[in-house]
This record gives sequence, structure tokens and C-alpha cells, in this order.
Amino acid sequence: MENREFLIPLNGLASGGTRFRWKADGKFFDDFGNADILDADIVAEAVAVKNSGGVRVDCSIIGTVTVQCDRCMDDLVLPVDTEVSLKLRYNAPADGTDDEDGCETVSVSAEDHDFDMRQTVYDYVCVSLPMQRFHNDGECNPEMIERLGRGITVTGTETDENPFESLRELFPEKK
Repeated sequence: MENREFLIPLNGLASGGTRFRWKADGKFFDDFGNADILDADIVAEAVAVKNSGGVRVDCSIIGTVTVQCDRCMDDLVLPVDTEVSLKLRYNAPADGTDDEDGCETVSVSAEDHDFDMRQTVYDYVCVSLPMQRFHNDGECNPEMIERLGRGITVTGTETDENPFESLRELFPEKK
């Protein structure tokens, strides 16, 4: 079942597992105000199983995101492959703790009809990305690397004046 709304209905889930499939692209990340992710081709597949205590959701998130290389500023495509397991519990303490089986507990209200997975998918994609994002050696834009190698040249007048020289008379040297 493909659904663009990233919603899991809490009421009316069939017994056994119900499968969901969502796609996230660059607009998905734009909607969160994320300017770092330029484009994306993400597929999130979830299985929701209703039980007496709530709903367990196991979700795998696979695809690619396009970001800017920290070295050469060209587009860089990074793989995404992560999983999340949630236990949606009705009126449970909202402590976000992990159960013994590795599931994150999320409290939902008895009045909630749906659980929105957008924030979860967004968070797990962002957390799966490396802090430093750059091409492998030799794959960066050679023109930009050559410019960086030359360094920055500043033209203009250079003075040997010390801007703190006027403070010297306020603090005379100790003898």
C-alpha cells in the first residue's frame, strides 16, 4: 500500500501486520525547512502490528539524499539505510525510552486516529547522515580543489599598526 501522507491509522488496523510504503523527495525535506538536503529519493516501508498495549511499528528507510560537498561545494549523493522500531502506547509516559527489545516508546492519545510518521522518517534520515560530507579522494571538483590549494590572496594596504597599542598606557609594564 503506497501512501503519500505518512499516516498509520490507529483505529481499524487489521489483525496481523499491515504494510505501508511512503516516498520522500526533496520537497519532503523542504517542507521541514531543511536547506542542507538538496534532493532525495527515499523509500520508507513500515509494518504496523496492533496488540493489546498499542501498536508496534517497524520501519526501514532506504535510498539516497543529495547534499553539498563540504570541500568542493558540488552535489554529493549519500546513501541512506536505517531502521526504526516504535511502540505506540496509549497514554503512556512520554519519556521516549527504549524498551528491552530496542523499541522507542511513543505516547499517543486515545483520541488520536492516526500516527504521522513524517517527523520520524525525517529525523532518522538526518541522523543517519555523516557530520562531514565530502567526496572520496579524487572525486571532488578538480577546479575547486586547485583554487583551494592556492589559498586566498588579499590585496590592499597592510599596516603594522597594532590596534591595541593605545591600551598600553592604561596598563604600564611592571618592573
